[in-house]
Amino acid sequence: MTDARALYIEQRVANEAPSPLAAYLLWFFLGMLGAHRFYLGRWGSGLLMLMLFGIGSALSIILIGYLPLAVVGLWWLIDALLIPGMIAEDRAILRWQFSRQTA
Repeated sequence: MTDARALYIEQRVANEAPSPLAAYLLWFFLGMLGAHRFYLGRWGSGLLMLMLFGIGSALSIILIGYLPLAVVGLWWLIDALLIPGMIAEDRAILRWQFSRQTA
């Protein structure tokens, strides 16, 4: 692979990969709803997080909803550490896809 091709691939990866700033803003403001996971392409876990939050919120009136809310809260905190890895994984996949394309 030539230097020009490698530079082209890195530029495309930088342009098309998810933004860490946007991911952390979504995590901070809408993280309990799983918005950052939707943004990073993790639709299944984002939907699970959204459903747990909805069920926990609905059932918190009768005091059993606090368990799902606690799970979502813990998951939200752990995701702060997982976001860089998710973005790195997305960048690696994009880099691989672009390198497989014909020049």
